[in-house]
Amino acid sequence: MTDVSHCRSPEIDAQGLACAAETRPLLDNVDLCADKGQFVGLIGPNGAGKSTLLRTLARILQRTGGTVRLGGRDLDALSAREVAAFLALVPQAAPYTQGFHAFELVLMGRYPHLGPFAVEGAADTSAAMAAMNQTETGAFADRTLETLSGGERQRVFLARAVAQHSRVLLLDEPTANLDILHQLKILDLVRRLVDEGLTAVAAIHDLNLAARYCDRLVVLSRGRVLAEGEPSAVLLPEVLAAAFGIRARVYSDPVTGSPVVSPIGPVGEEPSNAQFPEGEAHVE
Repeated sequence: MTDVSHCRSPEIDAQGLACAAETRPLLDNVDLCADKGQFVGLIGPNGAGKSTLLRTLARILQRTGGTVRLGGRDLDALSAREVAAFLALVPQAAPYTQGFHAFELVLMGRYPHLGPFAVEGAADTSAAMAAMNQTETGAFADRTLETLSGGERQRVFLARAVAQHSRVLLLDEPTANLDILHQLKILDLVRRLVDEGLTAVAAIHDLNLAARYCDRLVVLSRGRVLAEGEPSAVLLPEVLAAAFGIRARVYSDPVTGSPVVSPIGPVGEEPSNAQFPEGEAHVE
């Protein structure tokens, strides 16, 4: 079990989560806690369980064990509309949604706030347009999704999640298919929303971006939590070796002060042409 004593006002509190596909365990006794106004990053190798964890928290996948509480309420006691109002999930790959214009898709994010048989009003339209402006997707408003690139569609789906005005944002590889400029812009946006009180949990492939933007990191390996804590306490050579099977050196970024991971090579292999700035403190 993971120590989640750091949580004081958890928006998400998951204990002992288990999930399986047929007889294959995907999550095994996973604990996760995310406070209000906190950005939690999920890191780990392919197949570690990051996407499964997010989908289980969103009740898309059925868990086989454990409990999930959203804002102190049992996930199983909430209706689908209540879950959608509380959290928004941005999938790893934006679904291919044919025929819809980008603005129509973003407007769908307002569904949890509409009553039965209600239609979108001026406030919903305004929220959708504001979300598109925040994600710099306003120029795509009148374009059908099939005319957009993978990265552009990804940003439109993020805009839909922002328009949802949920308390928690779950992001599965939010920077996938994005160029470096838009990776930074998207994570800047998420960081700004978190600083305003939103809670975010994101699976992030880039360790250095995770270290720069997240308050806490959770390392998953083979469906279990291997380590969790602040980035400087988690991104350690021994943890990276155990989780990813790599040798790495970790040093402090001279500009941001966040940890920087420099992979050297697979565990057990000698490094080739590895050089680091003089005067830096490195650990293996």
